[in-house]
Amino acid sequence: MDVIAETWTSDECAEHWGVKTTTWLGYVSRDQAPAPLPGTDDRRRRRWDADEVRAFPRPGAGRSRAGASDRAEALLARMREVAAQEPPSREEQKALLATGHEQGLEISAMARALGVSRRTAHTWLKP
Repeated sequence: MDVIAETWTSDECAEHWGVKTTTWLGYVSRDQAPAPLPGTDDRRRRRWDADEVRAFPRPGAGRSRAGASDRAEALLARMREVAAQEPPSREEQKALLATGHEQGLEISAMARALGVSRRTAHTWLKP
C-alpha cells in the first residue's frame, strides 16, 4: 500500500517560505525550489510534496529575511564593504556576485549590496 504524502499548492508553498505566490513560482521556474509533482489536482492546480518544500533551502536574502542564512548575510556584508571602497574593485565585486549566485542569493539583494543595478549584475553573470 502506497503512503500518500502531504501535498501543497503554490499558495501554501509560498506561505511556508514567507514569500508571495508569484515569487514562489519564480523560484520554481529558475529551479531554485522543488519541482511540482506530476499532474494536477481536481481543480487543475499543480502540487508539491510538502516534506520536500520544507527541506529545500530557500534561496536569496531579499526583503524577507526568513530564508537568509548567516553565510548569505556575511557574503552580502562583504559585498557592501567592497562597494564602499574608493574605487570599488570590479573584479572582486564580480567574484562575490558569482559566489552569491552559486549559493542562490537573489540578484536584487546582491546588486543592492554591490551598489550596482540589477541589469549590471545580470551582465556580469553572463559567460
